[in-house]
Amino acid sequence: MQNNLLDTPIEYLKGVGPTRGDLLKKELQIFKYKDLLHWYPNRYMDRTRYYKINELIQTSSEVQIVGKIIHIKTVGQQRGKRLVATFTDGTGQIELVWFQATKYIQDSLQINTPYVAFGKTNVYNNSFSMPHPDLELVEEHKKNLRSAMQAVYPSTEKLVQRGITNRVANKLMQQVFIETHTLFVDQLPQSLVQELDLMSRSEALFNIHFPKNSEMLAKAQFRLKFEELYFIQLQLLIKNVTRKNKIKGFPFDQVGVYFNDFYQNHLPFPLTNAQKKVLKEIRNDLGNPAQMNRLLQGDVGSGKTIVAFMSALLALDNGFQACIVAPTEILANQHFVGISELAAPMGIQVKLLTGSSKTAERRLIHNDLESGELQILIGTHALFEDKVKFKNLGLAIIDEQHRFGVEQRSKLWKKNTIPPHILVMTATPIPRTLAMSLYGDLDISVIDELPPGRKPIQTVHRFEGKRLSVWRFIKDEIAKGRQIYIVYPLIQDSETLDYKNLMEGYEGISRDFPLPEYSISIVHGQMTPAEKDREMERFAQGQTNIMVATTVIEVGVNVPNASVMIIESAERFGLSQLHQLRGRVGRGAEQSYCILMTGSKLSNDSKIRMETMCRTNDGFEISEVDLKLRGPGDLMGKQQSGVMALRIADLVRDQDILQLARHHAIILLKADPKLELSENQFLKTQLIELSKKSSIWNYIS
Repeated sequence: MQNNLLDTPIEYLKGVGPTRGDLLKKELQIFKYKDLLHWYPNRYMDRTRYYKINELIQTSSEVQIVGKIIHIKTVGQQRGKRLVATFTDGTGQIELVWFQATKYIQDSLQINTPYVAFGKTNVYNNSFSMPHPDLELVEEHKKNLRSAMQAVYPSTEKLVQRGITNRVANKLMQQVFIETHTLFVDQLPQSLVQELDLMSRSEALFNIHFPKNSEMLAKAQFRLKFEELYFIQLQLLIKNVTRKNKIKGFPFDQVGVYFNDFYQNHLPFPLTNAQKKVLKEIRNDLGNPAQMNRLLQGDVGSGKTIVAFMSALLALDNGFQACIVAPTEILANQHFVGISELAAPMGIQVKLLTGSSKTAERRLIHNDLESGELQILIGTHALFEDKVKFKNLGLAIIDEQHRFGVEQRSKLWKKNTIPPHILVMTATPIPRTLAMSLYGDLDISVIDELPPGRKPIQTVHRFEGKRLSVWRFIKDEIAKGRQIYIVYPLIQDSETLDYKNLMEGYEGISRDFPLPEYSISIVHGQMTPAEKDREMERFAQGQTNIMVATTVIEVGVNVPNASVMIIESAERFGLSQLHQLRGRVGRGAEQSYCILMTGSKLSNDSKIRMETMCRTNDGFEISEVDLKLRGPGDLMGKQQSGVMALRIADLVRDQDILQLARHHAIILLKADPKLELSENQFLKTQLIELSKKSSIWNYIS
């Protein structure tokens, strides 16, 4: 069928018109016939069964009853009126109730005429009622295109209030199939359809809305999920290839004095095999005349910093500068201290630029940067400013990139005539399926091995009743010269409550750990950055034994002597947050501990989180559990949850289909990189169409 019919504005569909058209556009973003086809049902109901009123039992499922309305009345209530119709089928009576649009509904109801009433029932005083039922005249019901399983569409309150019920949705769907004659162009190559034994696109679209049986529905779902994920993977893979062909990069062909001298004479400890593998991948990228865009994933403490530093040395060996950007001053400062130590024996110039840098210091940094004397610059978003000019920036390393906006990151691209190579680092392990979809256009490296000699952190879960024994344990650890973190949760949108919780906790701890025997640092969101830094510094220097804090310490502090992490109200934290917090200890040679404190009443999800934390230290395993519990949208945070706006596929449930789609997308592009073969023309047209829309993947750069 010609695609232009599918581009018809939705208001022209019989049964829609301008008013309903506006509503569909605003509420569901349905603008054209094709958008309506992609309004997929979220469940299906068995419409073959008709209940008798005397068979009804209390249930949350919908029921359908054939009967007649014998009486209608309006009942006054505190706000407005409700409409009540008495409905009977000869075995009993049920009340049909409407709270909205009562005048319009009352005018349309017919007394003593056979209807099919469909909806959920409520029970009050042993009498059944059905609020806002779907009502259809029996003769209409028989005529309509029906399947044993009827689709139920995701809706909004406004749609239902304005009369677009599920029955209306079904009718509109029938109409669109009648007007388009159910002939849809198959965009997938025929060879692929045959190889995977896929249902045709026309059949799949028909059976997703009007399934003939559950087997046909399963085939339709598989076909449409595969198609959606296949096109996404093609977009990502093409973007990766295009970037490598179009976006030139500086080839670093020398592995020179800096790199070799450091590797042979100054390595503080032998590299793990995982670090060596990742360095090799980075070296291969940097040796090509295409811009590197690599995501480096490594769990807390896996040694990403040294890999970043050695990558920077490759830039220096080839006459370029490097920069490292971190989301917070504390983290930037930590990178600066660590990298300055590594760079000092070789006389490499390293400087720190943050919002707190003094004007005179800034001026010096700007001059040294432009002259090329300054080789490695570490800092916060202050590095993105236009006045920060490099003589020859060759490599930009971005730590915890999801904390930066797109515009900020794109400013780094403009810091040289050819964009610098980009290495993105994250300590937040991303499940494989999510990485494949979110970062499918980046090359991914993973450090999946901890340095030798690190003792795994022991994690235990304790209820409030065990607090005294936890306090005794802390006193024993402090007596051994160790330091302790006690972390309180942030309450969303309530700084006052956070502060109150934290201060109550702090007062209790101060009573149980009194001066002069014990001293306590405190860090919370209402302190200025300078005050926070001062308190953290006191703790890092060993002047205080206990650090009481809200989650501000999640990323950044490195105190090897801190051996115990106590997380209060641990049930209020997400898994990845708990894992990140745990990573603040275990940085020295001593055995470290993480104690999860909770109340005694835990939800099932909270129990799974506690059990997972106690069972494993593996960030990737934890991230997979987190993905199952929270879903992809939540996992990526507010700014990126839109990325997963999939119409029918689900990244948690459809991991196998995603991997199959990626596998076949790779095969296709190897065989026909420019999509020139005749059998790929419909697919190419669809990809061009998709790329015209503001792509959901544009923020990845």
